[in-house]
Amino acid sequence: MESFYTHELIREEARPKFTTQFRYEIPVEYDASMKVPAVVYGDQGSVDSAWKDGSINQLVNVATLPSIVKAAYAMPDVHGGYGFPIGGVAAFDYDSGIVSPGGVGYDINCGVSLYTIPVDAREFMVKRKAVVDGIFKKVPSGLGNSASESISMTGLGRILDEGLEWAVGKGMALDGDLERTEERGHLPQADASRVSGSARQRGKNQVGTLGAGNHFLEVQRVREIHDRQIAGSFGIGQEDQIVVMIHTGSRGLGHQIATDYLKEISSSPRDEKLKDEQLMHTPIHDRVGSRYIAAMAAGANFGFVNRAVIGWRVRETFRETFGIPADEVKLVYSLAHNIAKIEDHMVDGHRRKLMVHRKGATRALPRGLAENPFRETGHPVLVPGDMGTGSCLLVGEPASMDLSFGSSCHGAGRLLSRHASLRKFTEHEVMSGLERAGVYTRFSSKKVLLEEAPGSYKDLERVVEITVRSGLAKKVASFSPLGVVKG
Repeated sequence: MESFYTHELIREEARPKFTTQFRYEIPVEYDASMKVPAVVYGDQGSVDSAWKDGSINQLVNVATLPSIVKAAYAMPDVHGGYGFPIGGVAAFDYDSGIVSPGGVGYDINCGVSLYTIPVDAREFMVKRKAVVDGIFKKVPSGLGNSASESISMTGLGRILDEGLEWAVGKGMALDGDLERTEERGHLPQADASRVSGSARQRGKNQVGTLGAGNHFLEVQRVREIHDRQIAGSFGIGQEDQIVVMIHTGSRGLGHQIATDYLKEISSSPRDEKLKDEQLMHTPIHDRVGSRYIAAMAAGANFGFVNRAVIGWRVRETFRETFGIPADEVKLVYSLAHNIAKIEDHMVDGHRRKLMVHRKGATRALPRGLAENPFRETGHPVLVPGDMGTGSCLLVGEPASMDLSFGSSCHGAGRLLSRHASLRKFTEHEVMSGLERAGVYTRFSSKKVLLEEAPGSYKDLERVVEITVRSGLAKKVASFSPLGVVKG
């Protein structure tokens, strides 16, 4: 089986092809500049779509970068992005390699948190409007919104350096949240002094804000449990239990960090000619690279705190509406899916220290390798779909370590561009569809509602099926939305 984008005149050894049912490989012979193969996890339809939207071409370009290790990978939800495709994974040798802001993305530590609520769907529906309206009021959403409480510049510096520990100290997160957050909510490379004044200014009033675009907060019901033992260990014990999923990141602060360092890297002298200027990069250990890594880590710390403070507002809302104490609203996990991290991986039989870039991809370490308290289960993988369909909870599988540097998909992935969605959908069409699906929605922008219409995204169930059948992750539970807050 081969994509119809493979030209018949390409010599046989250079032809992209499926090496297994769901593994599509573009070999190094395809392009003389490639240093490693480019690998897409998908089926014929998703691969053809990835050729059409240019994301496979972007992945091929990533495979040309210096000191890249093993392969450039694309997850089943891949689509086009800035430089790197969204859904892309690439690792570079830590000692001699590079770091690329395009491989992290503008929204540093865009990620997802999942909370369990000790309420079932029938109870929730009685007070659904009060809960969703309460969250909409407590959690500012939309482009450029400001938090209800301003953080001083000194406080912001502590957030950037300390991460989630700051929120715990301020009473806006629980001690138990630390072990259920990736890296305990703190990247040790963070250095607030490497974050510009303009980035700080953009971030100081955005702690606890949702933002716009594809960011959301959803109250969901557990539709189906696929692995009761693992789900139970995460606090998900029965169908129709209520959970809350939060998707946002480092807001304007992270965007400004990326902007600042892309500008600095682009003005630095370089010898090589890039296949794509958006793939600009810098050595990990040079002056600019080390400063970017420190600023990126600080932005990631900000993202962990932002989601935690939003989670605290969710806890307050359920206390006010149902009388539930904060410590009974449990964090399952908070993860990053736009980040570059220093990790050890086996490559060709040798353990190597790498800088792993995940852009629109989730760390999915399996049981035995995952951090506590997930040593026996593997890391949770939170996979949002569209606001009219649902989301999934997965866990990393052992094969992912060899297949993708322990990575998995991060969502359904866009099918239509935002401009295409604006042209295709009407407010009445989207709202009536959500009402038929039983979803109560609060949104601050008609434009975002149309951009995020359910038809804008790929089929989540198919993305998850490919992820599971590729050996990247295992399905644990599926959720359906009942109430949605959008920017």
